[in-house]
This record gives sequence, structure tokens and C-alpha cells, in this order.
Amino acid sequence: MMHAHTRRRFLKQALGGVVATTTVPLMTHTSRVNVGSLDRAASALGAMDPGNESFWQFVKNQFPLRPDLTLMNAANLCPSPYPVIDTVTRLTRDVDADASFQNRAKFGALRERARESLARYLGADPDEITIVRNTSEGNNTVINGLTLGPREEVVIWDQNHPSCNVAWDVRAERYGFTVKRVATPPSPTTAEELVRPFHEALTSRTRVLAFSHVSNISGVGLPAEEICRLARERGILTLIDGAQVFGALRVNLHAIGCDFYTGSAHKWFVGPKEAGVLYVRRERIAEHWPSNVGVGWEGALERGAAKFETLGQRDDACVAAVGTTVAFHEAIGPDRVEQRVRALAAALKHALKQRIPGVRFHTPTDPKLSAGVVVFAPPRGEVRQLFEALYREHAIAGAAMGGAFAGVRLCPHIYNTMEQVERAAEAVAELV
Repeated sequence: MMHAHTRRRFLKQALGGVVATTTVPLMTHTSRVNVGSLDRAASALGAMDPGNESFWQFVKNQFPLRPDLTLMNAANLCPSPYPVIDTVTRLTRDVDADASFQNRAKFGALRERARESLARYLGADPDEITIVRNTSEGNNTVINGLTLGPREEVVIWDQNHPSCNVAWDVRAERYGFTVKRVATPPSPTTAEELVRPFHEALTSRTRVLAFSHVSNISGVGLPAEEICRLARERGILTLIDGAQVFGALRVNLHAIGCDFYTGSAHKWFVGPKEAGVLYVRRERIAEHWPSNVGVGWEGALERGAAKFETLGQRDDACVAAVGTTVAFHEAIGPDRVEQRVRALAAALKHALKQRIPGVRFHTPTDPKLSAGVVVFAPPRGEVRQLFEALYREHAIAGAAMGGAFAGVRLCPHIYNTMEQVERAAEAVAELV
């Protein structure tokens, strides 16, 4: 845990040192909240205090959201708060004003500061962190870097995202290894029900176990630490797609015990677009092949997981803003963010259940088996029509899910209020 004095000093440097004085569309003096004030307000609450609605309105005011919009689409794309927007804007203008090698030299230090911030935030070491472009790139970097043959198999969860699902199929078609899909119960009530199918699927041929920490299609959350321990005891590598957890829940990767972990900055992390994280456990770095080899490869070999980061010209402002985003989360407190995400999701499930007889949830109501993703099937009506009507008639933005988990997906986050949760439930009840 970062000492309070050190944390305040870091926040001052990371936020105060990069927030621009320039403005972008939709920013006003009345909507902007000073981040130093946010940090002081959060610190005054105490470690265990989740904060009242006034505090969370304070947080909401950090985002340039349209006043009439209720955005509940965090599983897909989140807005960035003003400090992150300002960092990207200021540093982009800086590069465009002077794209010389001399001026751009500072971005090396900003990138390493962002890497250190991510490592601290995720419970890892800096040399285990790679800043990639998104979860999909991270997943494919892992998949493409393994050497697998016809006598070997990979076990995956059938509720994975395509970048940790179909990507395995494509690679298996080329190299001949087997991909085995695991199905978990559609309405799980215990962690044991979720672990058992994976336990039964593992064999002496299994080399890799890949699963989403929380499914984007159902909202089901897997007991990652237990599943990773199960695999580790059998010498099986683990890849966790953390897209629906990174930025929503407190994560300690060393405690989870996985070999690889991926996440996108543009989702729950509320960071810049086209940035993400790939964690590679130190013991796996040397044996894992990179997907890209470019300028700086020789030097990267000496810097751990940075060897997976020779991606050519990057958006330097975007990469630097990842560090600003960590500072934003630390100003609020990662534990407090998790409490809020869970409270909003629980309130939404309760409100929908109270107002809509016959509503069916694909997402477990037990918070131990879920997180912020809420997927529900209305008792009547077509899902796509409901999804469109929510936005068209009530300015509520979510997602429409198909297949075995057909339903509407609503994912409230720290820029939502409890009043918006109630409003969303009332709108669904009116439309069905």
C-alpha cells in the first residue's frame, strides 16, 4: 500500500503536472472539478467509506457527458475524465508543434512512468507490464507467442470474447493443436459450479487455460485465483482476459497467480483510446515469442515484458495518459471504485426485478459471481427493439446481446448516479 504522503505527492505530480490549461469541446468551468479537491474529498471519507451520492456526483462532474444522457455501456466504451482528455490534448499539441527527436525524447520517461503506475495499480512489477493497444492485441500477442503442436490442447471458456476465443481457433487451424471449449452452468449459484467444468476438462495434453475474468456476454465472473491455482498445480499456463475487470475491480496479479493478463484502457479504466495492458509473469517472458519485432528490439530484451512493445510509432500522448488515468483512480481509491461499481450493479438488478415481473438475469445476482456487467432478458418484446428504444426515447445507452445470452446489457460505472439506475429500470419497465 502506498504511504499517504507518497500517494499525495505522486497524484500532485501525475495530475497537477500534466493537466492542461487548454480546453476541448463540452468543457466548461462549471462542469470541471479540481482533481486535487477530488483527492482531498476521497481522503476525508476514510478507507472503508464508499461515499455518498454527493461525492459520486463530484466524480461524475469530472466527465464531459451529455447532461441528458445515461451512459451504461462500460463493457464496450467509456468516456475519459477531464485530466486524461487534457493530457492527451496537451501532449498531442506538443508533438504537433515540434515533432523533432529532441522534443519527443521526453516521452520515453513518460512511458516508463506509466508502466510503473500500471504495475503498482495491478499488483505486478514494472518489468512484467507491456503497454499495448487494447485487450485484443494483448490476447493475440500471447496466443501467437506460444509454440503449440498437434499433440497439445488449449482449454477455453465458451463465454470468452472472440479475441480470446476465435483467435485460438484460427491459430489452431494453422498449427494443428486442439481447442476445447468449456461450458459453465447458465445460472451459476456457487463458485464450485464454475470451477468444476474447468477441472474436468484439463488433461495431460492441456498446455494453456484461457478465460475471461468476467464475461462480456453474460456478466458471469469466474473465481480466477482458484482456477489459476488448479492450472498451476498441473503445469498449465493461464491467460486471463481482464477487459471487464481492469478499472472496475481491485486486482492483484501476483495474488491471482496467472501467467498472462490483458485489459483495455478505453473500458472500465476510463483511460485513453487505443491503449491497453499486457501482463506477462516474469518467469514466462524469456520463453515467449513476440508478435512484433521493430526498432529498439535489442534494448527491449533487457527490459522484461517491454520486448512485446516494439510496435513502431505510437501515440505518445495516449501512452503517457495511461499514467494520468492510474492517478485518477488512485485519487478516488481503487477499493472505493470497486464498491461503487458493485453497488450500482446490485441496485440495477434489484430495481429491474422489482419493476418487471418475469425479468430473467443472465448475470448472477451474487456479487461474488459477477461484477459491473448486468445482462437481462425482458419477459416480452424483442431485445434489439428495446435496446434502440431505450436510447431513442430515454437517452439510455447500453448494448443488445444475442445468442444463448440474448438480452440487454447495462453496465453502470462511476460516472453514473443511483438516480440514473432507477431511471433506467423505470424506462425498461415502461417499454416492456
